[in-house]
Amino acid sequence: MYGQRVYEVTLPRIGSVMPSEHRPAPATAPEASLNRLEELPYRRRQQALLREFGTAALQTRDFRQILQQAVDLSARGLGCSFAKVLEYVAVEKRLIVRAGIGWPAGTVDHVSLGADIESPAGFAFQTGQSVVSNHLQDETRFRTPKLLADHGIKRAINVLIRRGGEGDTAFGVLEADSPDPGQFDDADADFLAGFAGLLGIAIERQHADAKLQEALDHEALLTREMSHRVKNSLTSVVGLLRVQARGSESADVKNALEDAAMRVASIAGVHDHLWRGSKVGFVDLSDFVSHLCETLQGSAPEHVIQCRSDDIILSADKAIPLGLLVNELVTNAIKYAYVDGHGVIRLDAREINGHLLVEISDEGAGLPDGFDINQPRKSLGFRVILGLVRQLLGELTISKNLPRGALFTIKFPVDPP
Repeated sequence: MYGQRVYEVTLPRIGSVMPSEHRPAPATAPEASLNRLEELPYRRRQQALLREFGTAALQTRDFRQILQQAVDLSARGLGCSFAKVLEYVAVEKRLIVRAGIGWPAGTVDHVSLGADIESPAGFAFQTGQSVVSNHLQDETRFRTPKLLADHGIKRAINVLIRRGGEGDTAFGVLEADSPDPGQFDDADADFLAGFAGLLGIAIERQHADAKLQEALDHEALLTREMSHRVKNSLTSVVGLLRVQARGSESADVKNALEDAAMRVASIAGVHDHLWRGSKVGFVDLSDFVSHLCETLQGSAPEHVIQCRSDDIILSADKAIPLGLLVNELVTNAIKYAYVDGHGVIRLDAREINGHLLVEISDEGAGLPDGFDINQPRKSLGFRVILGLVRQLLGELTISKNLPRGALFTIKFPVDPP
C-alpha cells in the first residue's frame, strides 16, 4: 500500500523548485532544509504536474505515450535527471524498462532489473511498500542494480504501480533516480505514489480497451464469416434456380426462374462485398456497383452497360435493396429498351447533400404514352421496384431520356458510416 514506506534515513529534505524543461535538470540546493516559504511553491508545482498528467492520461489512448508522460512529469516534479517505468514480466521474473528519461538509447524494452526482494524495485513490487534510499552507495538493505551504479545514481524512490479495476493486480514499479546529493522525503514519495496511482488507472483503462477491441474484432470476424456463408448459400440457390430454368419447357416459367436467380444473385453480391469490405456491415458502393454491372453485362453481351459511382460507403440495409433495384431496372432495359437490336444502358450513382442519386438510363424505344408505374396491374418487376424504393425511404422519378429512351432516377438518404 502507498501508506507504507521503507527509508534508509529520515532527514529533512534538501532541494529546490526545478524549472519546467521537458528534460529535467538535476536539483541544486543549499545544504539546509527548505523553509516553509521555499517548500510551498515546490509542492504546488508537484500538484500541478499531477493534474497535468491526470488530464493527459484521460485524453490519449497511446499506451507508450502515457508511460513516457509519467516518467517525464514525475522526474520534473522531483528534480531528477532519471526516471523509469518498470513492468513485471512473470515468465522471466524480472522488471523490464518500458519507458524512461535520462537513460541511453537501447535501455527501453531491453534492460531489466531483478524483481526479488533484495533489490529496491523488487522490494517495492513484492511488498507494495514505497522504498526511499538517499545513499545508494552506502546501502546495506539492498543491492544497487548495475543500471543505477553505471550512471552514478545516488538516491532513488520506488513505488508500486497497481492496475485499478477488478483484481487490483500489480503492473510494475515507477522509479525516480538522481545522481545528485540531496534527500527525498515523505512528501516526495507521496507525490510519486500519486503518479503511480494515476498511471495504474490509465494502464487498466488501456487493458479494458484492448479487451473491448479484442471482443469487437472477434464479433467482426464472426460477422464476416456469417456474410461469407450467406453468400455461399445464396450462390447455391442461384445455381438451383438456373438448373430448374434450363429444365423447364415453359418460356414463362423459364423467364420467371431466371429473374428470381438474378435477384438472389444480387443479394449474394452484397454479402460477398460485406465479408470482404474494410468496414463491417458496409460496402464500398463503387466496387459493388462495378461488380453488379459486370454480372449484368455477362447476362446481356449484346448490350453495352456503362456504370459510374462515387466512392461512398453504404450500409448493408441500403446496399441490398439498392442492388435489387439496379438489377430490376437494368434487366428491364435489357429486355424492353432495344427490342430490335442492341444499345447502351447507363448507371450513374452520386452523392448530393446527404442523399444518393442513382440514375439508370437507356437510348431505346422509351416508355409508352400514359405509362404509370403505380397502376395495380403492372408487372411483378415494377411492384418490386416500388417496394424497394419505399424500403429505402426514397423517391422514384421516371422521365424521357432525350433525345430518346427512358430515365429512372432514385433518390434516398444516405446514413453516415
